[in-house]
Amino acid sequence: MIFALIFNSLFLINNSFSQWVQMNGPHGGDVKCIFVSGTNIFAGVGAHGVYLSANGGTNWTYAGLSGNYIQAITAIGNNIFAGSQSGVFLSTNNGTNWTSVSSGLTSQNIFTLMVSGTRIFAGTQSGLNLSTNNGTNWALVGFQGQPVYALAVSGIRIFAGITSGVYLSTNDGTNWTQTAMNYRGIQSLAVLDSNIYAGSQGSGVYLSTNYGTSWTEVNNGLTSKYIRSIAVSGTNIYAGTSISSTFTGGIFLSTNNGSSWTAVNYGLTNQDVYALGVAASGVLAGTLGGGIFLSADNGTSWSSVGFIVHTVYALAESGTNIFAGTKAGVYLSANNGVSWTCVKSSLSVTALAVLGTNIYAGTTAGVYMSTNNGANWIQTTLNNRWIWTFAVSGTNIFAGSYDGGVYLSTNNGTSWNAVNNGLTSLYIGALAVSGSNIFAGTSNGGGVFLSTNNGTNWTAVNNGLTQQYIWSLAVSGSNLFAGTAGGGVYISTNNGSNWASVSNGLPVQTIHSLVVSGTNIFAGTYPGVYLSTNNGTNWIIKNQGFNPAPEVWALLVANNYIYTGTTAQSVIRRTYSEIIGIKTTSTEVPSSFSLKQNYPNPFNPVTKINYEIRVTNHAKLVVYDAMGKEVVTLVNEKQSPGSYQVEFDGSNLTSGVYFYRLTSGDFTDTKRMMLVK
Repeated sequence: MIFALIFNSLFLINNSFSQWVQMNGPHGGDVKCIFVSGTNIFAGVGAHGVYLSANGGTNWTYAGLSGNYIQAITAIGNNIFAGSQSGVFLSTNNGTNWTSVSSGLTSQNIFTLMVSGTRIFAGTQSGLNLSTNNGTNWALVGFQGQPVYALAVSGIRIFAGITSGVYLSTNDGTNWTQTAMNYRGIQSLAVLDSNIYAGSQGSGVYLSTNYGTSWTEVNNGLTSKYIRSIAVSGTNIYAGTSISSTFTGGIFLSTNNGSSWTAVNYGLTNQDVYALGVAASGVLAGTLGGGIFLSADNGTSWSSVGFIVHTVYALAESGTNIFAGTKAGVYLSANNGVSWTCVKSSLSVTALAVLGTNIYAGTTAGVYMSTNNGANWIQTTLNNRWIWTFAVSGTNIFAGSYDGGVYLSTNNGTSWNAVNNGLTSLYIGALAVSGSNIFAGTSNGGGVFLSTNNGTNWTAVNNGLTQQYIWSLAVSGSNLFAGTAGGGVYISTNNGSNWASVSNGLPVQTIHSLVVSGTNIFAGTYPGVYLSTNNGTNWIIKNQGFNPAPEVWALLVANNYIYTGTTAQSVIRRTYSEIIGIKTTSTEVPSSFSLKQNYPNPFNPVTKINYEIRVTNHAKLVVYDAMGKEVVTLVNEKQSPGSYQVEFDGSNLTSGVYFYRLTSGDFTDTKRMMLVK
């Protein structure tokens, strides 16, 4: 039979045997509070809710309230209270179930919670509230209309930190007196015996040894005076600080009641420290974006522990290394995502690129570069733009920015020049290279632009592109694909001169990312991932194993895996051969090449095809119709010796005779199968 290699129809592959697997990192999340209750440690992870550790912080489990921005946690006995931007919640079973207990609150935005005996105080956006019945009812007890950020108790004395200093109550909040601290915004309070420590917003730490009658500034050794949290462990005082334009952050330790402080940041790769807690296992530090760190040696060293709720905006491959860009920095995995190390902290990274041995990180503050796999980074001269995307063309690297257009470096990032002539939009959401053509997709409705001279000039190429908010671009041979915000995927077969929508079977129309691997095109959306094997004519959902299916910002095919960078689920990967429908049934070396008869046969509509590869070689398995026209390529990759299985779904084919042919090296075999509906 003569086989005319002409694409004819649709196929679907059932991947019920294939799953996405959550990687162990990068660890992260915005930790705004830590509370220790016996052997349990609770962490409020911003909008991702509450997490619980029962083993000293080594492992964490989700404990509810996702979607409620958690800022404070406390407890009375077995009652756990969580304060959020939407009120107070109560759990009586360690977070298995939660009930809203916000009746009478002057504000639903809760900054701090504190227990004094059987009384629970809530510092809110507009005052201090008290409940004497486990949150069933609340009453205002002070600071009406003022935000209360910090609370602490010392015997019968209750201290409150607000924007104008520290106040004291000796009658459970019925009356309040301003202490001598009356001119600083207070973010945190802590008590050690008769000493009261107040952490301020920009002025460091203050100490009172007489219950607020007088205060002394105790900042010797502090390089950051933005004090977000204070914790006491024995005679050790810890101050968690944040980063500013003039201060470096991190954790500081004082062993002499605040007379002097020493930075204790070894291993603390994120130094925006918003929460501190003391448990039997050691000191816990909650960071803004970097999750939780644990020190078992009084701050001498820190290790990342905790939950995997990072948002990963970018992925890149350099040799056997995988890099992930997050809002807390760049992470590196040298073992295909099994474990991760932060190699650049305190940066919001939205784009990554590799040129030779150089790694480029696009951030909200410009481009950073590493020449040694992330061990060291330097900020390039492009330091005043938010970089959304990169593209590499030969020795040239292009950077697409937010509101600054396209920048080009011809010397490995040493210098950059704006190349925007002809661009009518400077909001660059995507870049792609096809031969000598550079394409720029704009994110504010300007569509796609083409440059044939390395960005010297640009021309709009939008004919047929009815949705012109472009978030992603990808090249497959002579085809250019554009992922849009709300309009699905478009294809151009003539360098953008004309576009056509290719979104059949793609119910999600906002496409954050596109990646091409061989003849396969993957789309990262919300929710999940879709695959097309026929240039976008049809799309297949590939969300098996997601729990739940995440918002996918980045896609990467590398080292026989496909990786996703997601919102709040960090990096999730899947075996590449499985996602495209190939299952390895045995790694034992067979005695010969073979192509088995499909089973069942006749079939309706799904059948399995088994084959064996004797030596490592490129394998190609193609299905044809009775006229010799190609229906689909099921396998087209290099394979190791072993036995394989592919499921073929003919749901969208008509009944009739079909043929499938396997080619690997000198081996070729063809068999007949019948679809009966």
